[in-house]
Amino acid sequence: MKTIAFFNNKGGVGKTSLVYHLAWMYADLGLSVVAADLDPQANLTSMFLEEDTLEQLWTRSDGATIYHAIRPLLEGTGDIADPALSNISPGVSLVLGDLSLSLAEDDLSSTWPECSDGKARAFRVISALWRVLERAAVLSEAPLVLIDVGPNLGALNRAAMVAADHVVIPLAPDLFSLQGLRNLGPTLRRWRREWQERRERSPLENVALPEGAMCPAGYVVMQHAVRLDRPVKAYARWMARIPGEYRESVLGEPSEAEPMLEHDPHCLARLKHYRSLMPLAQEAHKPMFFLKPADGAIGGHAQAAQDCYKEVRALALAIARSCGVSLP
Repeated sequence: MKTIAFFNNKGGVGKTSLVYHLAWMYADLGLSVVAADLDPQANLTSMFLEEDTLEQLWTRSDGATIYHAIRPLLEGTGDIADPALSNISPGVSLVLGDLSLSLAEDDLSSTWPECSDGKARAFRVISALWRVLERAAVLSEAPLVLIDVGPNLGALNRAAMVAADHVVIPLAPDLFSLQGLRNLGPTLRRWRREWQERRERSPLENVALPEGAMCPAGYVVMQHAVRLDRPVKAYARWMARIPGEYRESVLGEPSEAEPMLEHDPHCLARLKHYRSLMPLAQEAHKPMFFLKPADGAIGGHAQAAQDCYKEVRALALAIARSCGVSLP
């Protein structure tokens, strides 16, 4: 199993949309994938499922979400339970998000230092998300798990990052994304170091633990649509600073003589903002690049859908190369 998290502590940069579209794209390329919604806002889940279906799943007495899978461990009644996967289409399975997942924040926070003391339950709690995702991958026979997380640096996201082999960072060409890199990079390195130190103290012999590699796979620039009150020149200014900031903040490397963004090997893609397609995609509950005339994709929308397919496919291939994912 390979796990890739899409993470930036700055919100509104397209993390959820990326996970959604890449899940469909990898399936189209012949690779089965699990999309895991570890954001308590559950936006990824709402993109995949209609509200009536989602309400039924959220109110099931036996539980059907990521929270229900870790709830026995949090309540002290057992270990993790098997996730109740939603089979979206051939090759795409979903671990449902849940607003109740935020209730795990306190336990995940308090057990982190307890790992340093070698307490068994602490390791079970911190590794719970990873173990649920591992089980989901086995149940769905999927070698790849794409993880969507919320925009913060709290204990829940730390546990989600512990479950991640690789991290893709979506960015917007603005000051806020650059500041997000300055916060995110050092935090990821610290979490990685602290988990490795704790992992060595685990007393568990029969419970597998994640490596917690959190290896930066690169970044994706989500380009804004041109607006009259935000000149293109302003975007270019911030885009020019991204390669150096990524190297310095995320990789911990000197940023001298950094390349232009279009030549930066760490830039996985620069994606257009398909603003006119998203409402159609949300209505049809399908990715933008699969929209048909019956969905309203006619004329310029049809061409935009084709362009979107090419861009997302190229991104999927770039991420696969960066993360060592084998495609059929």
